[in-house]
Amino acid sequence: MDQPRPFPTAIPFLAELGVEFLGMDNGRAQIALTLEPRHMNSWRVTHGGVAMTLLDVAMSLAGRSLDPKSRAGVTVEMKTSFLQPGGTPGSRIVASGLALHRSTTMCFCEAELHDGNRLVAKAMGTFKYLKRPDAVDKL
Repeated sequence: MDQPRPFPTAIPFLAELGVEFLGMDNGRAQIALTLEPRHMNSWRVTHGGVAMTLLDVAMSLAGRSLDPKSRAGVTVEMKTSFLQPGGTPGSRIVASGLALHRSTTMCFCEAELHDGNRLVAKAMGTFKYLKRPDAVDKL
C-alpha cells in the first residue's frame, strides 16, 4: 500500500497528533502513531479520543481508496468498541481500515486498532464521498 498524498489538503489536527500515513490501496488503509504522554488519559493509556481519531481516519482512507475522484470521506456515523486499554507512552499503535461496501456516494467500513499484537479497539462507520474541490476547501 503506497500513495504519496493521502489527503488533498493539509489536516493540522492529524499533524499535531503526529499521525503517520502508512498506505492506502484497493479498499485498505493503514496509519500509525507513536504514543507520547500528551496522547494519554488519566490512567496513562491511550485516550479514547485518540483511538477513535485513528480508527475514523483509517476507515475514511480505506473508503477513498476505492474512488479516485473522491476528495474526502466525511463521517456520517461511527461505532467504536474499546476492547482493552491501549498503548502507553513510547509504544506504537496502528489502525487498519477496510472498506466493506461502497455505493456511488457512500462507503461502509471497519477498522481495528492494534498495540503490537493486541487488539485494542474496533470500529464500524459510514462515510460520504465528497468529490467537489470547493466542498473540501470549506471543511
